[in-house]
Amino acid sequence: MRGTRAVSALRWIGVVAVFAVAGTASAYGVTRLDREDVPGFAAATEGVWEYPRLSGPPLPSDSPAPFADEDEPGVHHADLRALVLPAPKGAEEDRALRGSDGWLATDAFLSAYAEPDRAALGQLLVDTGLRHIAARGWTTEDGTHTRVYLLHFGTAAVVDDLFHQHLAPRDAPGHRVRGAERSVQDADLPDASGSAEIRRAAYDERRTYGAEHVRQAYLSAGDVLAVVLQAREGSVETVPFAQTLALQTQLLS
Repeated sequence: MRGTRAVSALRWIGVVAVFAVAGTASAYGVTRLDREDVPGFAAATEGVWEYPRLSGPPLPSDSPAPFADEDEPGVHHADLRALVLPAPKGAEEDRALRGSDGWLATDAFLSAYAEPDRAALGQLLVDTGLRHIAARGWTTEDGTHTRVYLLHFGTAAVVDDLFHQHLAPRDAPGHRVRGAERSVQDADLPDASGSAEIRRAAYDERRTYGAEHVRQAYLSAGDVLAVVLQAREGSVETVPFAQTLALQTQLLS
């Protein structure tokens, strides 16, 4: 029953998520309707977070959308800081993740990882030419702590290699997140993003959990690598985790 409810809720997310591209500007409309507005979903949307209406930044003049340019596929010309998913309604934002002028220091990102993985990942980011990181974090009323990081690189090829060869292998994440040293692929997590261009790898922590249950995911989105972490005492619910991934994917599409 719980799995059915999760899938139904994610289908509902797809109904209310609207993506539009107009001229040289990308506009993203993602809104949450009242449950009663969608027949049959009043009882199936429990756990869905209410996000503000999302509006991506306009693209610079004569710049294509990230996956519309055949010459430079996957290049994000918009300000990356404006492409990070905002906190949902009622959540307390982690302002430290805003960094300086909206850019997060690499060491602050690396602090999410356990040693010795942290040092190895730090060197890997240097070797692959990390440009900068935009991030946001928040804690919802149920105690779920979410962190979203967008890492910008020089080319989509670099991100693709990082994703497949280093960070998101098939069976388990390539580098261990603190508090989730025993994580495995979450093949059952539904994908409601509707994006064919962006690759996703999701992982769940093996039971028995420590102080918190941690879920994590990586998105290969052209020249941007997205990292999404959610942690909560007890367990992280499936629906808000999948919803967060779907909306962040749409913002990067």
